[in-house]
Parts: sequence; C-alpha cells; structure tokens
Amino acid sequence: MSKVIIIDDEPLARSVVREYLQQHPKLEILQECGDGFEGLKAIQQHQPDLVFLDIQMPKITGFEMLELLDQPPAVIFTTAFDEFAIKAFEAHAVDYLLKPFNQERFDKAIAKWVDTRSSAPEKNTLELLESASLSPSQRQRIVVRNGSKIKIISAQDVWFLEAADDYVKIHTQEGYFLKNKTMTHFERSLDEQQFVRSHRSYIVNVQQITRIDPYEKDNHVAVLRSGAKVPVSRSGYAKLKEVLGL
Repeated sequence: MSKVIIIDDEPLARSVVREYLQQHPKLEILQECGDGFEGLKAIQQHQPDLVFLDIQMPKITGFEMLELLDQPPAVIFTTAFDEFAIKAFEAHAVDYLLKPFNQERFDKAIAKWVDTRSSAPEKNTLELLESASLSPSQRQRIVVRNGSKIKIISAQDVWFLEAADDYVKIHTQEGYFLKNKTMTHFERSLDEQQFVRSHRSYIVNVQQITRIDPYEKDNHVAVLRSGAKVPVSRSGYAKLKEVLGL
C-alpha cells in the first residue's frame, strides 16, 4: 500500500482526485489539505510516497511549499495552464495534470509514477524547483521556515544575502533568516536589475545602497541605508556600476 496526500485549495478539485483514486486500491489517501501550510505539515508528519499538488494556492504556492521540505516526495501536479511551469514539468516532474482532466489521463499519470518509482523522485523534484524558480512570479518573494513557522519575505524587504556554509542568510529589518539554497540559486532567481552579486559571498539589493566607498586595493564596500556594510569585489564593483549606471 502506497501513501498519498492531496493538496489543493479547491474542494471540487480534491474530490475529483479522490474519486479517480478509487480505481487504484493500492493507493491510500492519508490526508487532504486546502493550502500549502497544511500540506507542509501533512508531508512532514506522514512522509507520503506520492503527493497530488496544485500550484496556485493562497498563502504559499505549491512550489514554495516544496522548497521548505528537506526531502520533497514524488509529486504529480494538478494545475491550470502555466506556460513556464509546463516547461519545467516536462523536464523534471513525475507528471502534471492540466485541469480539467479525465480518468484516463489520471491513470496514465499513476502508471508513469509506478514506472519511475525506482528513480530518485527527490532529485527530480529539486531540479524542477530550480527551473520553476526562474519564473517571474517566483522572483517577488522568498519563503523560509522560521522555527515552526513559515515566513514570507517580500524581495523588496531584503537588504542583502550572505553565504553561510550550506545556507544563505537573508538579511532584513527584522534580522536574518536562513534558507537552504546556494548563492547561485538566488543570483539566478532574483531580479538581476535589483540584486547584484557584489562579492563571492554576498548579493546586495541595489535599492538599499547609499554609497560605495573604496576599501583596500581594488575592493570596495557598499554602505546600506541601515548602516550595514557589504563587501564589493573588483568584479562586483563592475556589475554594480553597470546596474547603477555609474
């Protein structure tokens, strides 16, 4: 028996998946969830084999929910049409079901999941999230876990980002938050006209910069509105000058 969780904010959509799963007695529904917060808790509690997941949901999206998991499960997405997301799905997802879908299409998705169970679903899901992070809709905010709570940070509220071993520190007026991502991930996913890789270990929000001062040899330091100082390497200085039009 394989464990299944359904996550969708539309009750009708959840009922359709529930109905179609009746034709697959070896799949047991452990829980149905109406948003990403509830879905995150359910996945952490039950460790399902398969998740049916909608993308556009209130509070946090399906992509953002998956990013908060240390080991994301195999996922079949149930979603309305999104051109950018579909390209990501085709490359990395187990499968995706465009609403509305019928029993035949649903059964094909299940069959595909069964065929690929021996592969690494976590790896596929992580690759999917990297592709999806380049979507314009994903650039406007960062979702992090803050203890047992979930924090949604607007991109404009970020002062700068700092590398910290396997994590990235996201510095804001409220302090810093940790995200288990790489600096390269944020360099690719944040708006390049607003966030610049000023140094190997730093990405700075150019809207927060008040001045750039010389600092030993070819290096500089960016002074932010908050008074924080962010290192600027030689290559980072060239990038900042280009973006700031200096």
